[in-house]
Amino acid sequence: MRILIACETSGVTREACRARGLDAWSCDLEPAEDGSEHHHQGDAVEVMRAYPWAIIIAHPPCTHLASSGARWWAQKRADGRQQQGIELFMSMLNTAQWCASVGSAVENPVGIMSTLHRKPDQIVQPWWFGDRARKTTCWWLDRLPPLVPTEVVDEGEIHVTRSGKRMPAWSHLLPQSTERARIRSRTFEGMGKAMAEQWGELCAI
Repeated sequence: MRILIACETSGVTREACRARGLDAWSCDLEPAEDGSEHHHQGDAVEVMRAYPWAIIIAHPPCTHLASSGARWWAQKRADGRQQQGIELFMSMLNTAQWCASVGSAVENPVGIMSTLHRKPDQIVQPWWFGDRARKTTCWWLDRLPPLVPTEVVDEGEIHVTRSGKRMPAWSHLLPQSTERARIRSRTFEGMGKAMAEQWGELCAI
């Protein structure tokens, strides 16, 4: 009963699952940050198809899909980048649903897929699971139940920009660097643990 966390380099969810005795693996085009041997480096869709998986949790790239970058959507539509993002999202979602014997979950922030595909089955926040941070996270679920909050805390500090936009302070204050996108996309520890406990439990049934 294997679990795949697709497009994960941090190992947060993988290791939360393995800590519970589950046979969990991650995959990404990039190597695992922790150097784990339980990581497939390669195309996520190909990895989904290559092995038998009970549960697939996928994090398709959101760079060209998230509403936070809506001001660049026109340019990305014109040069084809957004269409590439849409096709990758749908390929991962359809493959995960087809290949997972127990169920699948596909994650993205609030963005264009809520309109082009359908509204997500659940929207969650890290502060529902013990992390004092706000990061609106959408889940499209197939045969998996919505996550149940485990430790509700306050949402942490909010930064208000000069234009009046409210942003999570942890995200706004990240320095501009090549690692910024990787850090912002990282799964919070509490949510990773909740997925391991609640969805991973289905592998034991």
